[in-house]
Amino acid sequence: MNDAPHRSLFALPRRRFVALVAVLVAGAAVAGAVYGIGTVKRNAGDIACRPALEVARALAPLARGEVAAFVVAERTLRVPQLAFRDASGKERHLADWQGRTVLLNLWATWCVPCRKEMPALDALEQKLGGPSFAVVAVNIDTRDPEKPRAWLKEIGINRLGYYADPTARVFQDLKTVGRAPGMPTTLLLDPSGCEIGAMAGPAEWASEDAVKLISAALARQS
Repeated sequence: MNDAPHRSLFALPRRRFVALVAVLVAGAAVAGAVYGIGTVKRNAGDIACRPALEVARALAPLARGEVAAFVVAERTLRVPQLAFRDASGKERHLADWQGRTVLLNLWATWCVPCRKEMPALDALEQKLGGPSFAVVAVNIDTRDPEKPRAWLKEIGINRLGYYADPTARVFQDLKTVGRAPGMPTTLLLDPSGCEIGAMAGPAEWASEDAVKLISAALARQS
């Protein structure tokens, strides 16, 4: 058998051989660092959102009746740091509610199902809103910024805080992570901003079924 190829590496002058080995070792170290860091970051995110998955599994039997379309999370997902503005025009971020369970809702006045569920969201905020829970409803009307405010006042919505994103960027940001298939879109998030579950379409959020679902999530967070 011709074993010349096997001898060729060791036949190199010592200086070139050492240099070649150093290059190979350095390359392996760099690759390990890159992939290692990526794994650590990915695992860190997964670990931070694992409690949300545990809550989701516990809530699955409660997704019935008025909230039967509520889909509990099956994988860890930290929602992007969405940015929008409050009633005074100040920029707010989803992280402002860190430490509280949040029912995040995207709505618009041109969306008939959205308008239909707003009174229920307002009533839910009255029932459960407080230091541990908040309904954060973000309007995404892109034309007349005064129209949604006037409409909310007209129908007597006064417990929800007013939040809006006239650029509708929040909708696009949620679409990039596989959420917001249409309007309205609602996500239940744990105090770390991780998804517990989501609803595509309207729901009677002040119903007994919805209150039981969210109350169960709050009980798991205490």
